[in-house]
Amino acid sequence: MNYDTLNDSIEFNIGTSTDSSEDAALHEGLLEDEILDDQDDADIVEKSGPEKLFTAIIDEKLSGKRIDKVLSLLFPEHSRSYLKSIIVDGKVKINDKTVSKASIAVSLGDKIELVVPPPRELDIKPENIPLDILYEDSDVLVVNKPKDMVVHPAAGHYEGTLVNAVMYHCGDNLSGINGVMRPGIVHRIDKDTTGSIIICKNDNAHRKIAAQLKEHSIKREYVAIVYGIIEEDEGTVEGTIGRHPTDRKKMAINVPGGKSAVTHYKVIKRFYESKMTYVACRLETGRTHQIRVHMSSIGHPLLGDEVYKGGRKTNIKLNGQCLHARILGFIHPTTGEYIETMAPLPEYFEHLLNTLK
Repeated sequence: MNYDTLNDSIEFNIGTSTDSSEDAALHEGLLEDEILDDQDDADIVEKSGPEKLFTAIIDEKLSGKRIDKVLSLLFPEHSRSYLKSIIVDGKVKINDKTVSKASIAVSLGDKIELVVPPPRELDIKPENIPLDILYEDSDVLVVNKPKDMVVHPAAGHYEGTLVNAVMYHCGDNLSGINGVMRPGIVHRIDKDTTGSIIICKNDNAHRKIAAQLKEHSIKREYVAIVYGIIEEDEGTVEGTIGRHPTDRKKMAINVPGGKSAVTHYKVIKRFYESKMTYVACRLETGRTHQIRVHMSSIGHPLLGDEVYKGGRKTNIKLNGQCLHARILGFIHPTTGEYIETMAPLPEYFEHLLNTLK
């Protein structure tokens, strides 16, 4: 069966926000869908600077914890892997003695010194990487992002990103609002999520699209394969999403300081023998790992999602979650025309749908 022609138009009973402030949208910076896979942008900046020395005294709450855990709590703007590399490089001292093992535990009253080296200066270069173009004109470009491609350079991913590819394709015709590290990027999807993403070729287009993302008027429909049989035909998951209190590489639902998040879902097909469901998800908001967190919270984590699977096991071998940004609809920033693109399912996804029973 060709699942690309199945339920091309899926109706959701949802409303939209009326906040249309372009300035408010830009103030929030890069707007998120399913965000880059556990990347920490704080570890890469556009210009290098001098080393910085930080000191701290261990209190009762931190006493007994591993030094890498302590540093991740004290400096949440840096990834834990980055802090581990600083420890290995001899940039951390406990009571004036250099430590080189991340597993060393600290004690009450210990003095911690951390030397943060100057950030890596990057020169982002265009790369001739083929793009699957769904729509293009002088203002915007919509591409079908493949699996295992990061949207823009970040820690551990300096080349082969979507930004490298669009720089080659568009030259200097890209919005500069989000800086030289993210030319043209107004939103992003996770590394292992496939599908539609919009690139803005100028600042005016960026402002208009960012405002639509801010007011939740852009149509963003995903399809996913999830564990278990979803009994109801459709539903809505509501719950704030924020950084997990103990594992900073994960997000969690209903945590202090979380941002409001709403995901609408609708069943496309149930695979009773395989005990899985093919489902469409419409984002009313766009938070980090939103669909992955929300579907997991109702007992239906995404197939292939090693982060939020919650103990689910399968013999199916996948590289990351089975999630595809299928439909992207927006008001054109110049003409005012409604544009809707549909990204065809990747081959692995189509194969899975034809294999499940």
